[in-house]
Formats: sequence, structure tokens, C-alpha cells
Amino acid sequence: MKTRREDVAVARAGAGPREHESGEAAPATFQGIVRPDGRVGTRNHIGILTSVNCSATVAKMIASRSAALAEEFPNVDGVVALTHGTGCGMAADGDGIRLLRRTLNGYARHPNFAALLVVGLGCEVAQLTGFDLPEGTPTMTIQGMGGTAATVRHGVELVRELLPEADRVERTPVPVSELVLGLADTGTGGPANPALGAAADLLVRHGGTAVLAGTPQVYAAEHLLTRRAAAPAVAEPLADRIHWWERHVGLPSPSEPDAPERAVAKGGTSPLTAVHEYAEPVTGRGLVFMDTPGQVAVSATGQIAGGATVMCVTTGGGPADGCRPVPGLNLAATPEAYRAMAEDMDLDVSAGDAAMMGERIFRLVLEVASGRRTAGEELGPGDEEFAPWQIGAVM
Repeated sequence: MKTRREDVAVARAGAGPREHESGEAAPATFQGIVRPDGRVGTRNHIGILTSVNCSATVAKMIASRSAALAEEFPNVDGVVALTHGTGCGMAADGDGIRLLRRTLNGYARHPNFAALLVVGLGCEVAQLTGFDLPEGTPTMTIQGMGGTAATVRHGVELVRELLPEADRVERTPVPVSELVLGLADTGTGGPANPALGAAADLLVRHGGTAVLAGTPQVYAAEHLLTRRAAAPAVAEPLADRIHWWERHVGLPSPSEPDAPERAVAKGGTSPLTAVHEYAEPVTGRGLVFMDTPGQVAVSATGQIAGGATVMCVTTGGGPADGCRPVPGLNLAATPEAYRAMAEDMDLDVSAGDAAMMGERIFRLVLEVASGRRTAGEELGPGDEEFAPWQIGAVM
């Protein structure tokens, strides 16, 4: 396995803005993974997706027992089990199951997966037949396979068959316009948010997409976004989502007077081009907003389901969140946070002004998109942070 030092050397050789012979800056690029249908990923995983909490243990066993097999294929980043706590005791219609299906469908079609298989129990409310999976995706139920042991054995064999094809990928230079960057804040990352916003502006300037999220965090400062809306038709859905929260969940008063403004700051200053509901596919470019809770794992899960291929999380105290199958950069908002958890952090964002640090974050995002491993990837978290939103007050 390559070290982070080796990764960054490779990444720097193939990512970032360059100069034409005339001396003018060329469009920024990164070393991406182009799928046969044209989607561009930043990692190359095999996924074990679960329809219900009852199949979580089986999915984890398949992933664990496939790990040694995956090590034989250098272009495969790993086998990821994505488990959750719902899918069984829930209403057969309504927002809850619609959100779960939309989230799982988004992950199933995510460009960071070379392939996946889906595991259910068999009698759950969230039946596999209700999902919109890519054609040819192998599915199985524990009841249909004859029990846990048989399902795990079959799952491991399926992964064994998928690995050789997944290993055939190559990274190639692609424009930054193909990059979708998710923006998140643990609630203590406010001092770092202007720097992340500067990086988001650079990304948008190069044609990329930045996804701002966390409706409870921006509450009381949403006017800073609506006044930047590219058209009235963009501003109206944001107001609608705020009103939905007020009616159905409730929204908290800001913990600090300037907290909402700091939350908005991580989106930079670019025009707002679209507003999406949780886990909806992000199809346009520029700065977009996604309606999510503020809690990092739930928010990031929605953004990744929508298509984010790199995540940035600002924090004043950790922990180092993982976002598999997407690399997640942990940005320390204060020197104290960096010193306390240096091995968990990718960058101390407090070390300079917002414009300078925004440039550093942007360069680092391109390196990570090109293959450099993040602190979280080195440490290993990422499986347990898959957290589809169960409607309620997850702030």
C-alpha cells in the first residue's frame, strides 16, 4: 500500500493548474477515473450496499472476508460495506422510505464504485425491488440464499468475480469541471469556513461544483444565499425547505450570533445556481445548496448520494470523519485543534488568511481527487459514517 508521501508525489505530477507555453494559466485538471458512461470518480471501490439494518452484519462479513482478496488488485481502493439502521420497521410510503431509496440509489450509481452488490433480508419494508439499481447489479437476500453463512460465501465469491474488472481502471487527466466538492462543518469549524469558501470559489471558477449543505446551520442567514441566487426560481426552493423545517421539525436558535453567517461562508461568494432536496442528484455546476441536517455524517451521506466525489469538513475538535467511498479532508479550524489531533487532520487552516488558505485547500483537493490518501483514509474510518437521514431533528 502506498504511503501518503508517495501518493502526493504521484498526485502532484498529474493534477492542478499548469501554464501554456505562452505563460497563461491552463484550466485546472486532476487525475480522475472515467467510467464507461462518462461519469468521473476519484476512488475505485467495490460496494456492499444494504437495503435494511437486518443485513448489516452479513454485509460487513462479506467486506471483511473480501479484504485480503482486494489487496491483490492494486487499482482497487477497497471493499466497502455500507450499513444503516432502518429499512425494516418503517412506513411503506412517505418521506422516510423515499429518502432511503433515493440515498441508496445515489450510492449505487456513484462513480467511486467500480461495482457493487446489494444485500437484503427478504421480508423488509424496503424491498430490493423498490430500488433503481444499475442494470446487472447482483442482489441477494439472506432468506433467499438459505441463511447467513450461505449469503456470506456467495457474496465473497461475487466480489472475487468483480475484482479483476474493477482493477482495469486507469487514472487520466480530466478538467476540474468534473469534480463535485461537498462542504461540511462539525459545528466547531466556523473559523475555517471563509478559507473553505475561498477554495469553493476557486473550484467554481474552474467550472467545478461545490455543494453547500446543512439547513439548520444556515438558518437565519439564508438571505445571504437567496440574494445570490442566479434566478428567482433558485431562491424559492430554499425558502420552501426552510419553511418545511419550521413546520415539520423545528429549527434551533443559533448557538452564537454569527454562527449562521459562518456556516454560509464555507460556500464562498459564487452565485447560487440550484437547490436540491436531500440525496437528489446534483446535475448542474457552480455553487448549489442541498437540504440536509447539520450533523456531519448525515449531511455528507446526502451530498455523496447526490454525487459529491470529494468532501471537505471543517472542525475545531475532530473526530476525523471518513466518507467512504469518497475521500474526506479534515480541516482544523484552530491551531489547538490541529495540535490536539494532528494525525487526524489534513491541514491546519488557521495558519494564514482566507485567500491563501483557500488556494492551499484547492490544491490539496486536486491532489486528493488524483489519488492522494487523506488522514481519514490512512486511519480507516468511513464505514460507520454512512448515515441516511431518518426524518427528524438531526441538527
